[in-house]
Amino acid sequence: MTAAQLLDHLRTVVGAAHVLTEGDLSAWELDWRKRVRGRALAVVRPASTEQVAQVVRACVAARVAIVPQGGNTGMVVGSTPDASGTQVVLSLTRMQQIRKFDPANLTVTVEAGCVLQTLQEACEQAGFLFPLSLAAEGSCTIGGNLGTNAGGTQVVRYGNTRELCLGLEVVTAQGEIWSGLAGLRKDNTGYDLRHLFIGSEGTLGVITAATLKLYPLPVSTLTAYAAVPSLEAAVQLLGLAHAHLHAGLTGFEVMGQFALGLVVKHFAHMRVPFQASSPYCVVLENSDHHSEAHGRTQFEALLEAAMEAGCVSDAVVAESTAQARQLWHIRESIPLAQAQEGLNIKHDISIAVSHIPAFVAETDAALQQAFPGVRMVNYGHLGDGNLHYNVQAPANTDAEVFLQTQEDAINALVYAQVDRYDGSISAEHGIGSLKREKLLAHKSPVALDLMRSIKRALDPHNLMNPGRVIDCSSASGSAPTTHPNPTTQVLPHHDHPY
Repeated sequence: MTAAQLLDHLRTVVGAAHVLTEGDLSAWELDWRKRVRGRALAVVRPASTEQVAQVVRACVAARVAIVPQGGNTGMVVGSTPDASGTQVVLSLTRMQQIRKFDPANLTVTVEAGCVLQTLQEACEQAGFLFPLSLAAEGSCTIGGNLGTNAGGTQVVRYGNTRELCLGLEVVTAQGEIWSGLAGLRKDNTGYDLRHLFIGSEGTLGVITAATLKLYPLPVSTLTAYAAVPSLEAAVQLLGLAHAHLHAGLTGFEVMGQFALGLVVKHFAHMRVPFQASSPYCVVLENSDHHSEAHGRTQFEALLEAAMEAGCVSDAVVAESTAQARQLWHIRESIPLAQAQEGLNIKHDISIAVSHIPAFVAETDAALQQAFPGVRMVNYGHLGDGNLHYNVQAPANTDAEVFLQTQEDAINALVYAQVDRYDGSISAEHGIGSLKREKLLAHKSPVALDLMRSIKRALDPHNLMNPGRVIDCSSASGSAPTTHPNPTTQVLPHHDHPY
């Protein structure tokens, strides 16, 4: 089947208006951080699982690679085509239905193209909480969240997307449909297939729907903002928060002084408590299922104990929903302020919480010694051990030149330290193509071989998002694609806020 014949067939499957080959395709071909621009044979937009299956079968018959895509909000160049002009971008954004609420089972079944915020709001209107929350929730999709096992600000209580999923519907790399949407909490009948597809970044099949966990809405949600004298103190405060709030602790974010200073510098209208006086600040969230008074009493007891222990020097508790949003907005503004400050090197790492203070102290010192003047924009999800450990170029230097000449060396130093502390080079953003070579350097050979075996077994023609996560090109023993992974067009570096 020629490319022209394939396109004609795809038009009969999804409708001519939903096979895009001309005009401005940057929404699908340009990655979220505007680092890389690819070129697609076509953008195909199916409206149903059966249409997805027909598209996959046609592409397999033509030996054309498929790049599944949701909201295209990924951070690691994992959902845009390469530069060959031979790959089909399979956009799932037309598949937006919330298929079913099951209140007794505390589940919702939703299609992969549903925007996360849309699902959050629908669940709230139905009287339930879907707790996944992250910066891109207004544009990212459930399929993308599952494909990357997204994290966010409430992992400390509810876990990553993987922990929120009870079942999947998947179109396999052969174009077959596996329906596993029953929503069972116990099903001990062999391999748990959903876990293969969650976090696989579209390299094993196409997630088309999911059955997800729901939780009762809390009676009240309270936010506190605390100044802490050190990262050791922040870890101590986290322990006290677990002891006082128990399952009510739903958010615990740490922010370094320089990171908050960027917010003050670039968003002068924002009031940032304690920024000038404290090395670190923490945002905590307490979701209470009794009453606001009960939750506030818990919070006040926690902060009193923390001050007595010396791990909090000052604190405020939001008196209203508006004040709580203002405190969270400080945290959310850090990446935006960092982008305003200029180009930077991002690290999405995870370390055991107990080791984070030592890791930061040692790695900060090593970076300063090797690259004098670098500025550390250190913040993130301390509650689950995930830091956005970012490196800003020295002041009064050409940031673009600094990144071009020093990024690889800085990454090598940081990732060597991550290895030393038995951490992960990707906590929540995934691997994509941006970190694929780094995965090869930092994952054990046994783990890599197992991953390749799974990839070859489920996608023997290497057509599902090839070149992402794990290398299964012909050089490593699997069947090649027609055009094996030409390099994407790397654009002049434009930083992205997240």
